[in-house]
Amino acid sequence: MRYDTAVAVVYEFPIRDVDAALRRAIDERRLITFTLHGLSRRAEPHDFGIVKGATKLFFYQVGGASRSGPPVGWRWAQVDEIQDLRLLDERFAGVRESSARHVEWDSLVASVSRDSD
Repeated sequence: MRYDTAVAVVYEFPIRDVDAALRRAIDERRLITFTLHGLSRRAEPHDFGIVKGATKLFFYQVGGASRSGPPVGWRWAQVDEIQDLRLLDERFAGVRESSARHVEWDSLVASVSRDSD
């Protein structure tokens, strides 16, 4: 196990199986950090699956950076664009208030609040 100065990290890096890591993070309600479009994100992963043929992660960003406004709130990421994924030892409580962004999943692989496929 590797330890950063500020936070305990659960996985050695680089993570090669991002799908398995995201399923584990959701199942264990672990915070994650990653880079998306060159910006560092700290997030609670909530839903992971396929939407309109694309593998996506729906997450609540709790820190880091964002080009689209304050770096806190609901966001989407296309999984193949996620880099430097880290599962943290820190956990989150679980379900948050809905973002009103209801989506029809082709296949829901893992979810904090819903039954997955």
